[in-house]
Amino acid sequence: MGDLDRPRRLDGAGAAAAPWHASGPDHTPGPADDVTVRSRYLPRSRRLLDMVTALDSGVTEAEIAHRADEIRRMYAGDRGGLPIGFLARCRLGAPFVDHRLDLAHTVVTHFAAADPVPEPFGAARMLARSQSYAYIEIYSDGLVIPVLRDGSVVHP
Repeated sequence: MGDLDRPRRLDGAGAAAAPWHASGPDHTPGPADDVTVRSRYLPRSRRLLDMVTALDSGVTEAEIAHRADEIRRMYAGDRGGLPIGFLARCRLGAPFVDHRLDLAHTVVTHFAAADPVPEPFGAARMLARSQSYAYIEIYSDGLVIPVLRDGSVVHP
C-alpha cells in the first residue's frame, strides 16, 4: 500500500496504525463493526451541518450545551457512534484559525495558528484549515472523517 492509500488514522508519534476498524490488538471485525463503520460514511443532514458550523458564531454557553446535546442525539441515532468531537475552520477572525468542539465535555475552544491543538484533534488540523470541508469528525478509535460542505464525507 502506498502513502496515498493509507487510512488517516494515526497512533502515537505518527506511526501508521492497525486497520481503521480495529478496536484493539485482539479484535476481530464482525458484522456489527461493518454496519457501524458503513453508517459513519452516510451523508450528513443540512440541520447537522448547520448546528456544527454555527458553534463559533458567538453563542452562549447554554446554547452550546443545547446544540451539543442535539448533535449527540443525531449521531447516536444513525451515524454509527458518536465522535469524540469536531475540528473546524474558525470564522471569528484573527488571531483564531480553527476551533474544537469536544462532545465529552461540551467545550468549544478556539486556536490561533501558533497554538498547539491537543491530540487526537491535532491529526485533523491541516484538514480543518482547508476551505473544502465544513468540519472534521474525530472518533475514539482514531478515525478522522472530513465532512464536505454538501454533507458528503471523504472516505479514508
